[in-house]
Amino acid sequence: MLKDEVNKALKVLQEGGIILYPTDTIWGIGCDATNTEAVKKIYALKQREESKSMIVLVDNDNKLQSYIAEVPEIAYQLIEFAEKPMTLVMPGAKNLSPALIAEDGSVGIRVVKHPFCEQLIQRFRKPVVSTSANISGQPSPENFGQVSQDIIDGVDYVVDVDQHSMEKKAPSTIMRLDPNGSFEFIRR
Repeated sequence: MLKDEVNKALKVLQEGGIILYPTDTIWGIGCDATNTEAVKKIYALKQREESKSMIVLVDNDNKLQSYIAEVPEIAYQLIEFAEKPMTLVMPGAKNLSPALIAEDGSVGIRVVKHPFCEQLIQRFRKPVVSTSANISGQPSPENFGQVSQDIIDGVDYVVDVDQHSMEKKAPSTIMRLDPNGSFEFIRR
């Protein structure tokens, strides 16, 4: 049941662990976005350089102001009207693990639209890291069946939701937004 899986994943996050979980895009590896030790565990598992930042999920756009110093007004319109999941990279990141913040002070953040993620983040009351469930440099898995055993063995908990779905999912669109409202696509 969804509630049971949320409870199990919540406990792991609260204890500083990392989870493998379904999102509104591809399967992700996640942890408490305010816990640097947990974030470093993900970098180690993915064999990824810490200079390559990971994105953060929140459950609704009201939370953006808690983690971004100055949210451009256009961000709310982009989130409201986006037809597919959109990650916004914005400067002025705050209240997050320094390991998630890029050298220029920016962070990628997405308002997630997925029942499991929404409930988990709402109950956790903190943002959750989301990075593709693969070793750095390998292709991103389009569904759970494509997640490598190394990743499955390397996390503290594998969420038992959507594991049997064969729907092929793609990563989110990524846009960089400046406080003045100008923007550019990083990944479409």
